Amino acid sequence: MGFRQKQDELKTERWLEVDASMTGTLTFKDPVNLRINGRFEGALETKGVLFLGEKAYVQAIITGESLTIGGTLKGEIVASSRIEMLSTAHVSGKISSPRIIMHDGAVLQGTVEMQPERNSGWMSPEELARYLEVDVSTVIEWAQQGRLPAQKQDNQWRFERAKIEQWLAQEKIKNT
Repeated sequence: MGFRQKQDELKTERWLEVDASMTGTLTFKDPVNLRINGRFEGALETKGVLFLGEKAYVQAIITGESLTIGGTLKGEIVASSRIEMLSTAHVSGKISSPRIIMHDGAVLQGTVEMQPERNSGWMSPEELARYLEVDVSTVIEWAQQGRLPAQKQDNQWRFERAKIEQWLAQEKIKNT
């Protein structure tokens, strides 16, 4: 394979497209560019970019990084990076993200919660549980026992990303 061909492949974004009707739970542990053009009902957890086309109808609880909405979406959406509603978007429910972009013509019926950037250095128990791939109850138990570096702010556990990274490195050394 030539150098030029490799460069062209890196420039080309790859998308996983769903044009069918689906019901259930979809979880992507690795980043993926996902485009939904059909119907989806259930729960969706993504890393990477999620794009809902103009003809998409989605009724779901969505957790992801970056979400662009062109169709109809009903449910609860939490995006760690951004949510963009195109002029053709019809959103009903609760949206939460550090950045929300709403184009002229987009319709939103529900609530908006602006969160600080997820990569700002602090994680919630739910975010840390996903990161460590354990139950939220385990994270809270470890925090209460002092096994995890944690702080309690306004009666909520918060975890500093840098300290968690150090803790993980130390745990790996102990287990080798």
